[in-house]
This record gives sequence, C-alpha cells and structure tokens, in this order.
Amino acid sequence: MNSEELRKMQAPLKEEYKSNPESAVVTLTAEGNIGDGISCKVETGQRLAQAGLHPATGGDGTLACSGDLLLEALVACAGVTLKSVATAIGINLKSGMVKAEGDLDFRGTLAVSREAPVGFRNIRLSFVLDCNANSETQATLLKLTERYCVVLQTITTATPVSSSISIH
Repeated sequence: MNSEELRKMQAPLKEEYKSNPESAVVTLTAEGNIGDGISCKVETGQRLAQAGLHPATGGDGTLACSGDLLLEALVACAGVTLKSVATAIGINLKSGMVKAEGDLDFRGTLAVSREAPVGFRNIRLSFVLDCNANSETQATLLKLTERYCVVLQTITTATPVSSSISIH
C-alpha cells in the first residue's frame, strides 16, 4: 500500500468523523473466562490466549503472562502505527523490528514489599528499521508513531480504569 492508497481508504472515515464526531467513538471489548488452576482464557478474535502466572510468581511458564501480553499489544500497535505513518509520509520501509521491554519488581504483586510498585517500573520501546529515512525524517516518524499509537498513549497518559464485580 502506498500513501495515496492509504489516504483514499481513510478519507471517507475521516470525513464521517469530522461531520459526525460521535461515530468515531467505538467501544472495543475483550472477554475472558476464568480457567482451571490460576488462569484466564481470553478470546483474541484470531485465537484463544490463556494467561496465567509468570514463573516469578509461581507459574510454570506454560501460559502467557499478562505482562507479556501487554508488551505484545504495545509492539503490535506500535508496529502497525509506525507502518501506517511511514506509508502516509512516503517512507519506503523495507523491513523493521519492534521491541518492547519492561522491568517488573515482583515483590509488589506478591505483596512482599509495599514499597515495590505493582506494575512495570519502566517500559522501553525500540524500532530497528531498513528504510530510506534521514535522521530528521526518522525523528518525525518516531514522534508521529508515539503520538498516534493507541496502546502507547493509553499507557503514558494513565487512562482511568473503573472496576466492578457482580455476582449471579
């Protein structure tokens, strides 16, 4: 896909969202079922992902760790966003690799230390690209990718989350 094809594909959507802003708000949903042992089965649309305890919290490593799934979602979103931005601004992206690393102190989630945070201390997102972009264009590509990546923006802006339990 080239930049003209991308613009043509997205133009009617952008017009609709400008004239009817509420049509741009879409509720995405993920559901899971509590599984055997300590696990949760999540339908991804393409496959079933079964999440469980990380080995650092007692898991055996056979199930996906939710922290890994978060990083995988970040990599997927950042990769798609970067490719879209590169296409839109005319960068010939021959190939690329996206990597996310995050540091967790498991003392927090295991209630070993109240001082240890529950969650990632920091996350590093990096790209290794084979493309025709000079350093100024690379900076623009990174800035726009960061700006338009839904998962990255959700993480960095600390989006409010509400929780509830119902019994039936």
